[in-house]
Amino acid sequence: MDQLFLTLLMLLNVHGILSANQPNIIFVIADDMGWHDVGFHGSDMLTPNIDKLAYDGVILNNYYVSPICSPTRSAIMTGRHPIHTGMQHEVIGNDTPYGLPLNFTIMPQYLKALGYDTHAVGKWHLGHFQKEYLPTLRGFDSFFGYLTGHEDYFDHVAEGRPYWGKDFRNNTDPVATMDGDYSTELYTSLAENIILTHNQSKPLFLYLAYQAVHAGNAQADPLQAPQKYIDRFPNITDIPRRIFGGMVSALDDGIGNLRSVLEKTGMMNNTVLVFTTDNGGPTNGYDRNAACNWPLRGCKNTMWEGGVRGNGFVHSPLLRKTGYIMENLMHITDWLPTIYSLAGGNASDLPNQDGYDVWNMLSNDGQPIRTSVLHNIDPIQNFAAIRVGEYKLVMGDISNGRDDSWYPPPDLKKKHHKLTFNDKHLNNFEGDKFTYRMSSEKTAKPITVNCGKRPVDADTNCLPNSKPCLFHIPSDPCEFTNIASQHPDIVAELNQKIEDYKKTMVPPGNKPADPKGANPYNHGGFWGPWM
Repeated sequence: MDQLFLTLLMLLNVHGILSANQPNIIFVIADDMGWHDVGFHGSDMLTPNIDKLAYDGVILNNYYVSPICSPTRSAIMTGRHPIHTGMQHEVIGNDTPYGLPLNFTIMPQYLKALGYDTHAVGKWHLGHFQKEYLPTLRGFDSFFGYLTGHEDYFDHVAEGRPYWGKDFRNNTDPVATMDGDYSTELYTSLAENIILTHNQSKPLFLYLAYQAVHAGNAQADPLQAPQKYIDRFPNITDIPRRIFGGMVSALDDGIGNLRSVLEKTGMMNNTVLVFTTDNGGPTNGYDRNAACNWPLRGCKNTMWEGGVRGNGFVHSPLLRKTGYIMENLMHITDWLPTIYSLAGGNASDLPNQDGYDVWNMLSNDGQPIRTSVLHNIDPIQNFAAIRVGEYKLVMGDISNGRDDSWYPPPDLKKKHHKLTFNDKHLNNFEGDKFTYRMSSEKTAKPITVNCGKRPVDADTNCLPNSKPCLFHIPSDPCEFTNIASQHPDIVAELNQKIEDYKKTMVPPGNKPADPKGANPYNHGGFWGPWM
């Protein structure tokens, strides 16, 4: 059905039926960035470019993603919950022979059928064991980046125990000539060039999936940034957190450079820029990273708010209302139908969507469209979580308690520097990013989460491996108090919704690893297709 639908759209495009005023779509993903890793959440991280775009756009304050990487990226591309694509269990390993199934039409294919030029820069992580799974065979006109989950920021070597290999490609061809190029700067430069050379008679879709701020190779040098970025954070005394700040700052500079080139080319006037994280930040030693989700509970790869509540905003002159915080529920699956509709399609024509077209809601601060969010169901690790209205049900525990706590930034007791846009600290930031004023500057205050006092039994009143836990998120965003025993009717209602989802769930697509077949030594020293 998907392929027939795509063919019909291509025929419509050939005959010039689609609108000539389709906006450019710039879709930016920050990898493993935590709730407390952006300035607009009151962090010790200085992110003036991200903050500027967020405050002058629409900040998504009840926005949810998947708890880990590949499932989120599959949801972006398909508009389907990972339980409906077989991507609900863990991530795609360097040597595992599966990917996002080819029978799904994905975002660049839909947009290409609507007349878009489509380009991908950065991280893929949706399958690479066969060439057919690579980005340029799935709708992208070009791809420059890496295929696996993480790698060194400078030499672009990825660990995949027991083997190591380079992971850097231009379209489908391995690239061995960019050792020493810091990936965040390189991906920004490539994205800028795509924008500068774009033929503006056609709309542009740019999918920019940064490596930042994921850790590099955990067994080697996980936190990496050029010293000039690290030096911007003398106020952070914890060394890993300071280096992480440098990684965040390089990303922030990249976002500022994108904004600048869009304005210089005149493309910003007809562009929608989406910024999202893929999951919560890895804390508590996870991947030897130094991200932070404070004051939310948990971290990456957990069902707690710290694992699934995303940083997100939309910036565009096409928004009818800007400079506000949207409190309505939104989910990562909503991007495909929303973007498809913006691009001139009819979201109701997309097959079997789990997401919603939320553009009118975003653009006008309109009424809520969705009332629930499925966080995930994993039948292998036996956990599930769902939010319906104001209530969230958690069943099972991915980490068996290891990552279930609350992890503050190392310097929490110190008075963090409060950034203003006249700040002398900004003298350390390069480029022309601060030549304009923030229109909402007078009211731009950090968007913080108020958790109240932590109860003494917060660590013990919820044991989700034993019994389901229920939380009232608006009054308890940090999931301090399990109220399941007080509301058995709500527990039963949410549990039934999970059971209903299980009836439509497909089995996880994970396959046993094939380290010998995938061994980079047998493929010119590179990770890539081996079947």
